[in-house]
Amino acid sequence: MFPEPLSWRAPRPWLAGALWCLLLAMPLLAQWAGSSFWLTLATRIVVFAIAASGLNLLLGYGGLVSLGHALYVGIGAYAAGIAAFHGLADGWAQLAIALALAAVVAVPLGLVSLRTRGMGFIMITLAFGQMFYFLAVSLKAYGGDDGLPLEQRSQLAPWPALEGKAALYYLALAVLALVMLAAWRAAHARFGMVLRGFRANERRMLAAGFARLRYQLAAYVASALACTVAGWLLANLTAFASPSYLSWQASGELILMVVLGGMGTVMGPLVGAAALLLLEEWLSSLTQHWMAILGPAIVLVALLSRRGLWGAVLRREGKP
Repeated sequence: MFPEPLSWRAPRPWLAGALWCLLLAMPLLAQWAGSSFWLTLATRIVVFAIAASGLNLLLGYGGLVSLGHALYVGIGAYAAGIAAFHGLADGWAQLAIALALAAVVAVPLGLVSLRTRGMGFIMITLAFGQMFYFLAVSLKAYGGDDGLPLEQRSQLAPWPALEGKAALYYLALAVLALVMLAAWRAAHARFGMVLRGFRANERRMLAAGFARLRYQLAAYVASALACTVAGWLLANLTAFASPSYLSWQASGELILMVVLGGMGTVMGPLVGAAALLLLEEWLSSLTQHWMAILGPAIVLVALLSRRGLWGAVLRREGKP
């Protein structure tokens, strides 16, 4: 009934395997290069790939453009920061608080936002995102506009202390693998088929008896929870929680990662996060006007490949 979704299982999966081998070897490569910068950058890529993979469920499979998903990244970051501020360093407790709070926020916001369509959905998610951004700015007891430094990084027993960069990196990589596996399973299940069906032809899906709100709300909440975990990891990476994590620009960057890598593909968000962050790092080292180069480059990719970088690879490998 619906076209097969693009996924990481290309006819020759050597490229996906090579990417994962490179990710697994990053701590060793950074040690060999004698610089921890590359490991920090790789961790940042993995963390944003988690958030982008969550958004991809809503954007890539559901066709819903959310300009407010950075608010869930902020919830995860501030859950870690505020808990540490009050002496709670238990990472499991922090994660439980962050996920519970994100669910409490995502369900009503999703119910309200999903009553709208198209531009209305974009604008209402943007409005909700900005509301929470200004809420974070108003938290003067927790740094306000200056942000909140983490008193100590989370303790996630029996995982090694997250002060170690390799431990944090492998934890983020394990979370990314779980999120991508869940995305692959969802894409090939009835849930993913229904989401793509509503994206393609809502009227026909409603006539077939499918409940639009139920499926799209589930996708919205699941994507919010993935972004929340990414925010918790980001706070532990930077040892900081900032209102900028909730800004509409941060939401826009997540959308760029999904579009650049390939909407509706499992590997796309990882490829998009890597491409965007590496391009930003390289171009900013060349000129202070690097945004003037990055913008046209992204437009060029969008024009040449409707399904992004990973979609272009799969098309060359023989996928439809």
